[in-house]
Amino acid sequence: MPTQFRRLLKTSLQLTCAILISSALLRPAHANDLVVGATAPPITLTTLDGKKISLHDLHGKVVIVTFWATWCGPCREELPLLSRYAQEHAKDGLVVLGFSLDDGDQLDQVRQIAKGLSFPVGLLGDPHVPGYGRIWHLPVSFTVDRDGKLVDNGWDDKQPVWTAERLTQVVTPLLEQGREGGY
Repeated sequence: MPTQFRRLLKTSLQLTCAILISSALLRPAHANDLVVGATAPPITLTTLDGKKISLHDLHGKVVIVTFWATWCGPCREELPLLSRYAQEHAKDGLVVLGFSLDDGDQLDQVRQIAKGLSFPVGLLGDPHVPGYGRIWHLPVSFTVDRDGKLVDNGWDDKQPVWTAERLTQVVTPLLEQGREGGY
């Protein structure tokens, strides 16, 4: 094998290894990175009227971070249920943050749906969410306890749609714990 070819091959292999290593180190968060019991990744909702609501600022509350879209049939079924539950339990410290995956072209449709919801809604603008990975199926929700820990990872669920029974099973116990506390 000629020396020049060997040098080219060696350089090519080194470059390939460098690319693979750097892409592994710099890759965005994926669903597998979200660990139940760990601190929930930070996220901020910019509401349709421009208000910013940060998960960090909701310490002491139970928070459901939900991702949806106007074109998603299961989302349209889930949103009224989640809205009723959020309204019933707001006094208990429940906050729901609704991130729509729609783009600006659907803003009127998003606003129309948001008018009927008891929780704040904003446009996500990008399905790649730092700390949460790429939102690739809808609806999906993540539940955060009063201490800021992820207690329900929507990616792990085979059936991600909220039901009254699932809300009672997952969220209600969190609302009953530490009402007087928080951080």
